[in-house]
Amino acid sequence: MKALRRLGRAHKPVVRLLRQRERAQEQAAFVREARRVEQQIARVTAGRRPIIAGPWLAEVGYEALYWVPFLRWFRDAHRIPPERLVIVSRGGVRDWYEGIGGSYIELFDHFTPSELAVRNEARQRDLEAGGRKQTGFGALDDDIIRRVRERLGMGEAAVCHPSLMFRLFRHVWHGTLPYDWLWTHTDYEMMRAPALPALAGLPEAFVAVKFYSGTALPGGAETRDLLRTLAARAAEAHPLVLLDTGLAVDDHDDVTFAGLPNVISAREWMQPSNNLGVQSALIARARYFLGTCGGLAWLAPFFGTPALAVYADDRQLAPHLYVQRQAGRRVGAAEFTPIDLRAWARLGAFNGR
Repeated sequence: MKALRRLGRAHKPVVRLLRQRERAQEQAAFVREARRVEQQIARVTAGRRPIIAGPWLAEVGYEALYWVPFLRWFRDAHRIPPERLVIVSRGGVRDWYEGIGGSYIELFDHFTPSELAVRNEARQRDLEAGGRKQTGFGALDDDIIRRVRERLGMGEAAVCHPSLMFRLFRHVWHGTLPYDWLWTHTDYEMMRAPALPALAGLPEAFVAVKFYSGTALPGGAETRDLLRTLAARAAEAHPLVLLDTGLAVDDHDDVTFAGLPNVISAREWMQPSNNLGVQSALIARARYFLGTCGGLAWLAPFFGTPALAVYADDRQLAPHLYVQRQAGRRVGAAEFTPIDLRAWARLGAFNGR
């Protein structure tokens, strides 16, 4: 029996060695893949052709937290003069790219919100299996690049497509490559507040609020009731300016708190071509931001505005929470405070218990 037990234990070091070797081979494969993406990025910069950066069609959160810092790195690492870079995005976010590109093309100058939403949904279905990232280049990208070249009278142009960034960082988000891959391919900075036009009825001091349903904050009556109670408490101290747009540009549904006292909707101040720009300007001037964890919540601290970011499902948030906090600390951004709605509900924080 002793001999059999010794024989049974003998294979364990071998198994451990084989597993270590397998993990090392997987890690090497991930590194090779990332190196290939780096080479593709370098090829984009070859020559003196104009470089179209975009088009950005994915979620606002990825644009704010990753794409803008990635393009800063791209510009500096490859010594690209800003006049070579043409930024293509939507919603009036030209100010996000200040100093990065020499020109900015607004997608809503070429598409209606409904048209872009329908075509982007088809892109997500065909290229992303329903996801909202940009890991591939499709027909919509081709159409947009063609329109940009025609508008600017360009001949040949290179394209720095968001799929390069997504492919470079995906193994970091999945935990199979270290975060150094991200830090060495991004440049985080504090951002200047966008210009805010005169808005009739805007309070001098206010809280910017944007709640919407999504993976971090699933919809449902119970969640909406909890959010309404949270908003009502915030409104007791300061007016709330809701950043609801009324635009059908994605599958996120804004929570609007109809009938709640001391709440103002910013909807009438926006149009498709400036909606994100106006929201950014309001966030930059708010006492703090209160909203769904993700999207514009990532951006607020880089404007110097504290953020209270609410979630009820953190399964897909962990890497992004880490990046936001670490990047914010590096540049001295304002405080970012995640709030787990489930914990508050269990503690009775919304009903006085």
